[in-house]
Amino acid sequence: MKIILTGGAGFIGSHVADLLLSKGYTVAIIDDLSSGKKENVPEGAILYHMSITDKRIQDVFEQEKPDVVIHHAAQISVSASVKDPLFDLDINIRGTVHLLQTAVHFKVRKFIFASTGGAIYGEHEYFPADERHPLRPLSPYGVSKLAAEKYLYFFYTTHGLNYTVLRYSNVYGPRQDPFGEAGVVAIFTQKMLHGEQPIINGSGEQTRDFVYVGDVAAANLRALETDCIGEFNISTGIETSVNQLFHLLKKITASPAPEVHGPALPGEQLRSVLSWKLAEQRLGWRPMVSLQDGLQATVDFFKTVH
Repeated sequence: MKIILTGGAGFIGSHVADLLLSKGYTVAIIDDLSSGKKENVPEGAILYHMSITDKRIQDVFEQEKPDVVIHHAAQISVSASVKDPLFDLDINIRGTVHLLQTAVHFKVRKFIFASTGGAIYGEHEYFPADERHPLRPLSPYGVSKLAAEKYLYFFYTTHGLNYTVLRYSNVYGPRQDPFGEAGVVAIFTQKMLHGEQPIINGSGEQTRDFVYVGDVAAANLRALETDCIGEFNISTGIETSVNQLFHLLKKITASPAPEVHGPALPGEQLRSVLSWKLAEQRLGWRPMVSLQDGLQATVDFFKTVH
């Protein structure tokens, strides 16, 4: 089976590519390398260096004739989406619709979409949030992911393009970029290993649902190998506060850094935790890697590269 994987040079996408290749799938990657890295592209995958908005996408589909598209390429910065909603719209909505139109034209069998659980639900009414929770995104990034989900439903009902949406909670693990707008795990790990002082925003009591990137890659494989249509949270269902995370990483890295707090980020969500039960029921997926083990693997990786 041949797969086009967008964003396959990125943090999550490269782990998906690794797993697909190990299972014998043929993988062609489309990535503009704006945030992805060429060294993340695994041996055995073909890289097409271009944006998902590029008209030459048609040529890639003509050349590769994919059976499935797995779409991870995106503008991923929440703060950048607030500063420049039009750019976010161009990549995350226009780029996705461009891929969907091309997929239909070339008779692609299925489209798997990397969405967001953290940004799409907004402030939770109940915990953990399941897929029936109201969708109230608080950023253009969250809005663009929700719009893309609605386009997927349109292309399914109108053109018969099967789809699976994977709504990720806070993904962490090896290859995550510790610079720019990165996940707190990567930022803290980088600073602790370099003898620098991590700063906890606000009280540190804000919680997140941290899911290991290897588990996320496994969810993509399950979506590929099942016929389930719809939206699925990919998460752990466990709340971990930023303070708890700090002390776990402090112990693993043997960092002497004290707990230091800075100003709270304006508009930061207080609690976020997602139920993965529907993914277990329909996709046969469940989180397997504990936070302790995942953080250890992440720290071990950062020791070798940064």
